Amino acid sequence: MKAAYTKPFLIIAVILIVDQFIKTWVRTHLELNGIGDSFLGGHGYLRYTLNNGMAFGWELGGEWGKLTLSIFRILAVAAIGLGLVYLIRHKYHRGLITCVTLIFAGALGNIIDCTFYGLLFQHGKLLEGEVVDMFYFPLFRGTYPAWFPVWSGQPFEFFEPIFNLADASISVGVIVILLFQKRYFKREQPEPASPNSEMVEE
Repeated sequence: MKAAYTKPFLIIAVILIVDQFIKTWVRTHLELNGIGDSFLGGHGYLRYTLNNGMAFGWELGGEWGKLTLSIFRILAVAAIGLGLVYLIRHKYHRGLITCVTLIFAGALGNIIDCTFYGLLFQHGKLLEGEVVDMFYFPLFRGTYPAWFPVWSGQPFEFFEPIFNLADASISVGVIVILLFQKRYFKREQPEPASPNSEMVEE
């Protein structure tokens, strides 16, 4: 059974190390809100930003809001970790275990930011740090047509959100689970009893 934990542990370790290495490099080489060199033919950039909340900039206001959000993150990561152990012990589909491992590693990577970065780099307070984001892919820009509701005539950009490796790890894990949920959660059909087995039971 110990061998079953080796691959998930290695995946978690690699994602955490690479994620924190990239975040540290961005902190030490780029200015806040500054854009670094382009890649992918000018469609990708490194842009150093700080995310005070969760995905897409959602956050709870004030110091207590930030503290509540950090505690919620920690509890959520603990729950995901327990769920991962359960899946491994009960020998669920390897693909599902890998996806949950990616989600756990990504969530843990961002937990490190919001738990310790405030203490180390910002205002000296535990659990009040901000998550470092850097990957920016403005693939194309345009304007919503006049007939489009709400945002008619306003400019838009795809892909606008800025994210990090931990976010990407979470997203990949969730998307793959949604795509292959029938395979991952398929119940095994019981084998039909043969006539000979019924005679033996009698």
